[in-house]
Amino acid sequence: MSRPLARSALIIGLGNVGSRVLGLLRELVIAALFGATAPTDAFRVAFRVPLALYDLFIGGMISAALVPVFSGLTGDRAQLTRLISALLTLIVLVLLLVVALLLLAAPWLMPLLAAGYPPEVQQLSVDLVRVLVPSLIFMGLSGVLTALLYAQERFQLPAVAIMAYNAGMVVAALLLHQVFGIASLAIGVLAGAAFQVVLQSPGLRGLPLRPSIDFSDPAVRQVFRLYFPVALGLVVSAVGIAIDTNLASRTGAGNLAAMGFATTLVQFPLGLVATGVSAAVLPSLSRSFQAATPGHDAGVIADPAGYRAALGLGLRLVVVTILPAAVGLTLLREGVIRLLFQRGAFDALAAQRTGSAFLAYAPGLPAAAVDQVLVYGFYARKQTLQPVLVGVVAVGVYLAVGLALLQPLGMPGLALANSAQWTAHMLIMALLTYRSLTGLSGIGLWPTIARTVAATAAMAGALTVAAALLPSAAGSDALTASAVVVALVIIGAAVYLAALALVGREELRLLASAFRRTPPAP
Repeated sequence: MSRPLARSALIIGLGNVGSRVLGLLRELVIAALFGATAPTDAFRVAFRVPLALYDLFIGGMISAALVPVFSGLTGDRAQLTRLISALLTLIVLVLLLVVALLLLAAPWLMPLLAAGYPPEVQQLSVDLVRVLVPSLIFMGLSGVLTALLYAQERFQLPAVAIMAYNAGMVVAALLLHQVFGIASLAIGVLAGAAFQVVLQSPGLRGLPLRPSIDFSDPAVRQVFRLYFPVALGLVVSAVGIAIDTNLASRTGAGNLAAMGFATTLVQFPLGLVATGVSAAVLPSLSRSFQAATPGHDAGVIADPAGYRAALGLGLRLVVVTILPAAVGLTLLREGVIRLLFQRGAFDALAAQRTGSAFLAYAPGLPAAAVDQVLVYGFYARKQTLQPVLVGVVAVGVYLAVGLALLQPLGMPGLALANSAQWTAHMLIMALLTYRSLTGLSGIGLWPTIARTVAATAAMAGALTVAAALLPSAAGSDALTASAVVVALVIIGAAVYLAALALVGREELRLLASAFRRTPPAP
């Protein structure tokens, strides 16, 4: 099982690499053209609205309901066609209504989110959100197509389509910023979302779709029964995001933009590692469960050994990749931020703010990656309520920590609160997983953690020594600073792999299996 799952994770991961590289390029373009300024803050505020609504209406449905249900219908093409026809019809109608309401409500909504900004910034956020929200319709269509292709383990099209979103923003900003200013980014979001649908539309070939709404269809009812608890949890999460945005707007101009740049650095390894592994493992986990209880939302795992093996492999792949990535980025953050962002309108102060935000986000990065696999493990068993309840608790942790740290630390206090939220969610999900599987023995997780920590420690030591011997990236010219950062990345990767070869040969084989055409020898 390890080779197909690892290769599936690799395909998704390569798509995410392309998307994250384009995401970094997007942030580089934003930094150079607009900097960490009030207009960039206005875009960040406005951009959070369609993202939060996508998570609410589509994002949560993909992993919690669509992939598990679609996976059980891949052998019944007629039923699958009816389900997709109904879902696409419902999603388009609902999102059309949501978009219309947001266009009308924007003048009242945005001042609440951007309460700490002056009226002109609030008005700019209103104008931007009106350009952004129509992209929700294309995001919804793309989400259903992604779920369908994932359920069929056809990962190539989603891997390509995921790059279109950021590519649209990059191209639009470069071509249109002199005419439309910061609004060029919103135009890019709309174009990128539409292009995602175009790229994935071949996945519908052979399915005779027609508009329909049939709430009596058992599969449709099952999707919404699974999704309903997730939707409630996402409402709580959206409230948390709104509060986070409101609090960040009160910490000073440019801070929300700096948090956005730091989040890009966090999302790069998360998207490459956690999203790729989780999406690859979900169909296998879903089939291990569904075979025993067709048509039901809860029951006994049909193939306990297969389920534990898939979950264990997913967790081990995440651990062996996310720990060195998190530690390496933390140690190299100043040079990386300067290399990626510090040019044009992005000055040294913006770099310092971004570094402070990332340093506060970093402790929660490994927890967020592991947590995603654990959550998908529950979704595969069609148990969507538990992650939702845990999410409510985690938002409470964020609010408690954020409000406590806002006054003494300012913006970094909010980033630390996010780390606390991610960590709390992961710990509770790990406990629930441990109890539901009657322990986690036999999947090799704890030895992998120990060996990965040892190899990561060796990497951190080597990076510390090398950074002391090489010229300082902070005080060098751009070319020298870039060379120093690249050299340190190469040194860190080489030392980590060498250390893993010494203490964790099984983990090294696990990584290598993603690139092999034949499975590794037992």
